[in-house]
Amino acid sequence: MSGPEVGALAPDFTLPGVQLHNRRDFSLSEYRGKPVVLAFYPGDATAGCSLQLRSYRDDFEVFEKAGAVVLAISPQSVDSHADWSDREGFPFALLADTDHKVIESYGVRSAVVGVKRTVYIIDSQGIVQWRFTGGVRAIFKKPRHLAKVLKEVS
Repeated sequence: MSGPEVGALAPDFTLPGVQLHNRRDFSLSEYRGKPVVLAFYPGDATAGCSLQLRSYRDDFEVFEKAGAVVLAISPQSVDSHADWSDREGFPFALLADTDHKVIESYGVRSAVVGVKRTVYIIDSQGIVQWRFTGGVRAIFKKPRHLAKVLKEVS
């Protein structure tokens, strides 16, 4: 897998997105000073992605307790993200990487489904502290596991 290694500075980006009905541009650098859970997923409202993002929603308090920001990125449009987020009540931002530039810079492009289901944990200084790729199937680390990693790296 290419993309930033653990210990490297996470590549900054700005992408359009939606959070709690609010559409705007989101930049990774605006969250400097807080840890970030950066979750790449293949598609809105698909079976595996729904399981993953619903688990983040249902246990969102573990991210809040860690002081972490959750940013979820896929190649679908902001309109698609807004529809799905409204239906599911996601409290975190869904970002649209329609041209795959961020997906490519993080080394998570997949020939099979477009995006490898991957999570990066970035510390408050913008350094990659952990990453996990679950592959094509709905394999992902649960929020409580991510909270343990956040605690270990902060």
